[in-house]
Amino acid sequence: MSLELPMPTVREELARWLEGADRVVVLGLGNPLRRDDFVGVAVVRELRRLLAERARRGEEAAGRVLLLEGGSAPENVLGLVARAGPSHVLIIDAADLGREPGSVALIKPEEAGSSHLPSTHTLSLRFLCSYLANLTRARLLVLGVQPKDLGLGEGLSPEVAKAARRLAELLAELLPS
Repeated sequence: MSLELPMPTVREELARWLEGADRVVVLGLGNPLRRDDFVGVAVVRELRRLLAERARRGEEAAGRVLLLEGGSAPENVLGLVARAGPSHVLIIDAADLGREPGSVALIKPEEAGSSHLPSTHTLSLRFLCSYLANLTRARLLVLGVQPKDLGLGEGLSPEVAKAARRLAELLAELLPS
């Protein structure tokens, strides 16, 4: 079962999951034409901006973090994930948690195929997790964000945009430097 958590607990659980991380891949998923489905890529883009600021201040991650936009066809970046040789892979995607928009849940890879994670991707999330686990032998975790609107259109709803910013800030603090 997924673990829906308030943001302070998400921080604690992610920090625990990242213990001993040598090289982390953060893979954002989502379709840019399905509104809040794009949240995974939005988090990666904001995180990229925050880490670039950190690098300008001399706090560079020294190649220990790879940020990838898988969009709605994550199979296009699997080679990059494999070549990175990650110890940890964090997948960020929209997930119907049946909660308030912007709510966050940490989802174990083996639970990624459950009914609350409808896929708008060419590969199912469960298959993607299984494939990445076999390919990399890395620790995997899915960070799901409750969407408000998955209809056709561009741009995140305000609630999901706020959650995306908060998650990017949190990850910028927790990722290895």
